[in-house]
Amino acid sequence: MSKVTSKLQVTVPKALAERYGIRPGDDIRFEEAGENIRVVPAAAALSREFLDVEARLRLFDAATVRQRERESSRPRRISNTRSWTREALYEHGRSRSDRY
Repeated sequence: MSKVTSKLQVTVPKALAERYGIRPGDDIRFEEAGENIRVVPAAAALSREFLDVEARLRLFDAATVRQRERESSRPRRISNTRSWTREALYEHGRSRSDRY
């Protein structure tokens, strides 16, 4: 728990600062959230607020390309030792009268 000083300053707990990348000199924003106050690192808030749809789509497309590259570099494991078939899975949950 942090205390508010006589100058209305608040100390961010070290664990939270490390988790969210807040460093000395960084700006943070205080936002109203109903009955609560939300503390938002300014860098995180700015990156969300100022990205237009096209920029977000470009970032998404780039992330998709990176994901596909990672997936293609890993060998796919295909098991030939399984004891079931796809057809058996479809029949598994049905009663005998539903099967015929």
